[in-house]
Amino acid sequence: MKIKDLKGFEKIFFWGVLLFGISAFFANIIKIFIFPAVQTYKTVAFEMIPGVLLMFLPFVLAKFTHLVIPQTMRIFYWFFLFISVYLGTGYLVISHISFWDKILHATSPILLTGVGYGMIGMYLGKDEIKKINPNLFIVFGFAFAGTCGVFWEFWEFLCDSVANMNLQRYLLSNGTPLVGRAALMDTMGDLITNTVGALIITIFSVVKGRHMPGYFESFTFERLKKK
Repeated sequence: MKIKDLKGFEKIFFWGVLLFGISAFFANIIKIFIFPAVQTYKTVAFEMIPGVLLMFLPFVLAKFTHLVIPQTMRIFYWFFLFISVYLGTGYLVISHISFWDKILHATSPILLTGVGYGMIGMYLGKDEIKKINPNLFIVFGFAFAGTCGVFWEFWEFLCDSVANMNLQRYLLSNGTPLVGRAALMDTMGDLITNTVGALIITIFSVVKGRHMPGYFESFTFERLKKK
């Protein structure tokens, strides 16, 4: 799978999001010269480089692992990059809208649950996938999304421990450390939001799976034949 293989809406969406990400990079580069004393713009501009490169992850996976992510999941993946990396970080929306972080934690399980479904289909194969109980998809998808949410909190804890980045919001804006239950609120709020997001998409999948034959199979990662 290559960029030239994209068609219709997916092609327009990919290039639109990519250009938006690039604009976020240059916007922060310009701000560096306008506000040279503000370190934030330098950090964000640097973060936009891997953020833009992540747009090409589906093509890299196809190239080196011969796995093709389903179209619906590719589009949602790029949408998540748009709201999290480009809008949230690049244009600092996460700094101006206090609940933006919770929106991301509620949205990411939708993608991660789909990845869970795709993993089952990939390992079982098309013949075996039709023989198993659909509840396996439901349980595994929900558990996979929840586990990824936990590991993300591990990552935030590591960043806070090593670089004091305050990702888990244990410090007030003036540097005052929170204590007791107040110090746990952001982390627990993220975990609860992640679980609610996974639960919502799980309920949707239960209903959709009963009325749409092949629903769970549609998430399967297709393996390209080696040339």
